Amino acid sequence: MSATTETLNIPAIAKREKTTEEQKKTTVEPKTAEQKSPAFKRPAFRIALVALALAALGVGLGYYLHARAYETTDDAFIDGSVVQISPKVGGYATKVAVSDNQHVKKGDLLVEIDSRDYENRVLQARAQLQAAQSRQKAAQMNLALTRVTASAGVQQASAGLNQARSAVQSREAQLGAFDNQVAKAQAQVATQLNNVAQSRAQGAAAEAEAVRAQADAQRYQQLYAKDEVSRQQLDTAQTAARSAAAKAEAARAAVASAQSLVAELQASERAAQETLRQAQSQVGESRAMVGEAAGKLAEANAAPQQIAVSRAQVDTAGADIAQAQTALAQAELDFSHTKIYAPEDGVVTKKAVVEGALLNPGQPLLAIVPDELYVTANFKETQLTWMRPGQPVEIKVDAYPGKTFAGKVDSIQAGSGAAFSLLPPENATGNYVKVVQRVPVKILFTEAPDKNFPLGPGMSVEPEVKVK
Repeated sequence: MSATTETLNIPAIAKREKTTEEQKKTTVEPKTAEQKSPAFKRPAFRIALVALALAALGVGLGYYLHARAYETTDDAFIDGSVVQISPKVGGYATKVAVSDNQHVKKGDLLVEIDSRDYENRVLQARAQLQAAQSRQKAAQMNLALTRVTASAGVQQASAGLNQARSAVQSREAQLGAFDNQVAKAQAQVATQLNNVAQSRAQGAAAEAEAVRAQADAQRYQQLYAKDEVSRQQLDTAQTAARSAAAKAEAARAAVASAQSLVAELQASERAAQETLRQAQSQVGESRAMVGEAAGKLAEANAAPQQIAVSRAQVDTAGADIAQAQTALAQAELDFSHTKIYAPEDGVVTKKAVVEGALLNPGQPLLAIVPDELYVTANFKETQLTWMRPGQPVEIKVDAYPGKTFAGKVDSIQAGSGAAFSLLPPENATGNYVKVVQRVPVKILFTEAPDKNFPLGPGMSVEPEVKVK
């Protein structure tokens, strides 16, 4: 069937073939001419090559300009001055006012410690301060009194000493007079005793004469009775007897009078001796008064030393007050430390305290991550050529892709990180291989923190500093 069809359509087929060959001739000949030219000479290729070269040049130039104007590093992380909260005094925790990851403001109460013991110490310190102040007032009054009475005491003691000495002199003079009176009285007594003895002797003689005369008168009376003597002789004998008796009586009276005078003189002597003893006692008292007045004068003359002692007492009281004030201030400070407040705004982390726990000074209770964070970027030392504080920084945080934070360079550490490591490298010995060091750079955030993008110490960032 196919053969029949081909036999029947030979003219048409020949016509189509002819037409096809003509079309090939008209269409194939230009392509053949183009195929004969190289590809790099084709206009499209050249245009594409130029466009590609311009794009590469633009990209390279942009990268070069960007690399010259910016410095970046992936060795960077968020940092902050994390505050470790510890108690300054010990005691039981009576209140814990915060929880983990809670945001607190500066001055908010964090932990409260039992304050009763510290309150008692404050009261005791105040009482000691009041006692010291009272002692100082008493010392000041004593000092003022000592100053006022010092000069008056000297004058009074001097006057008392002079008066006592005058009294001693006067009483010593009286004592001499009394001595003379006693001696005079004793002499008068002695003289009068001699007179008494003489009167007694005379009385005895008069008695003897009276006895003899009486005896003669009696004999003459007997003889007169016998008419042996005359009346005249009897009268003479009797007169002589009466005269002798009178003389004897007078002698007895004289003896009695002399004895009475002796008694009076002896009484006067005893009175003089008593007065002498009183005068001697008064002289002793006056001398004692002189000694006492001299002691008072010496004491009064020691007024400067007494003033110095009083002033020293005032100074000592002042020192006691200062010591008591210090103790009170320390007690009040310890009392104030029973309440722990947030030192700055931040977030509570690592809370390790519960109510009722016994706390010791310095024991870690919790940490506060401050709101004001910064970036510590460890740039290579070759990247610090044009880096200066104040240059703008774009900060990209790994936790928030596509988010960029604005910042600025705050400062560059004076030394590489290796220089401040636990075991810094010692390049003075052995073989040395030069290694590019990294230097920490502090970068501050220049925009307020976004609550939708919370940041924390240790998060990785990539800062880009515009240095030109």
